[in-house]
Amino acid sequence: MSDRPTLVQYLELRGVSRREFLGFCTAAATALALPASAVPAIAAALGKAQRPSVIWLSFQECTGCTESITRSHSPSLEALIFDFISLDYHHTLQAASGEAAEAAREAAMKAFYGKYLLIVDGSIPTKDGGVYSTIAGVSNLAMLKEAAQGAAAIIALGSCAAFGGIPAALPNPTGAQSVGEIIKDKPVVNVSGCPPIPVVITGVLTHFLTFGSLPELDALGRPKVFYGETIHDRCYRRPFYDQGKFAKSFDDEGARNGWCLFELGCKGPTTYNACATTKWNQGASFPIETGHGCLGCSEPKFWDAGGFYQPLSAPISPVGQIALGAAAVGVAVGTAMALNSRATKDKARAAHRKAELDDLSPP
Repeated sequence: MSDRPTLVQYLELRGVSRREFLGFCTAAATALALPASAVPAIAAALGKAQRPSVIWLSFQECTGCTESITRSHSPSLEALIFDFISLDYHHTLQAASGEAAEAAREAAMKAFYGKYLLIVDGSIPTKDGGVYSTIAGVSNLAMLKEAAQGAAAIIALGSCAAFGGIPAALPNPTGAQSVGEIIKDKPVVNVSGCPPIPVVITGVLTHFLTFGSLPELDALGRPKVFYGETIHDRCYRRPFYDQGKFAKSFDDEGARNGWCLFELGCKGPTTYNACATTKWNQGASFPIETGHGCLGCSEPKFWDAGGFYQPLSAPISPVGQIALGAAAVGVAVGTAMALNSRATKDKARAAHRKAELDDLSPP
């Protein structure tokens, strides 16, 4: 079972052409914000790599993270799990069930000990020994600890696994915790979001597949390439924020004109994610583009952080204040220039009219 062909050999057996393989490498470089010059290096690295074994554990969650990855398009879910990784255990996507499913998980953990990638979505109940969620009679807490021992790395997928999410919201009756609060001796990457963006999920998997390591992380353990900037930084409504133009309700004139949703509770200025750039549904849109403010779902304790429709404490940043002040000055100057221009034109017209009248006057 551990004697697997390299990824390229496996793809050739499945009839994937060299052109299609290079197309995947190009998509991988794009997803990871790498230049086109990195494509040959990615192809060379993948040429030597084996399809990694992936074990996916689902705990206190809503299946939203799985729903998200099924909508991946670069690569598609089918290409990902059939061509590029070996998804050896996943409650929702695997064909096996019951004892056969658990046997597959245990076999993969044994055969690829120290090499498999562990993906966890959902928080882990810890109160009363973790009795509030079990799989095949085993608590989520015990299953996580067992699977983490032989994992090369762990991806905490979604805000529940990364930060506790909604199950950990006050008063947190099950004692729900994140993966990182429980596992301290393994590298953990947090791919937060409720759910995470499909391209972000596959981008992290592609990085591990290509380089055999996790990408550079921010202070909260999230990949900087996707969580390095706030949604506000790249939001197409940002110019209206800087001009001090805010929608006051979801159906007023400002909302219809695409003005900033800050005063309606948008958390974009404090939320780090790639929604405004990668978007959803193959780049079609994202919540702010549909007219709803960001809820901040990729941040810790977003559920308890305050009302979803309550604005953040500071309506305009210093840059925004400067911009708004400059805009006000600009309006004043523009108005003065317009009035001056109008007066000049009126004088010119009066002089011209006087000349015409003088020409018509009798000598």
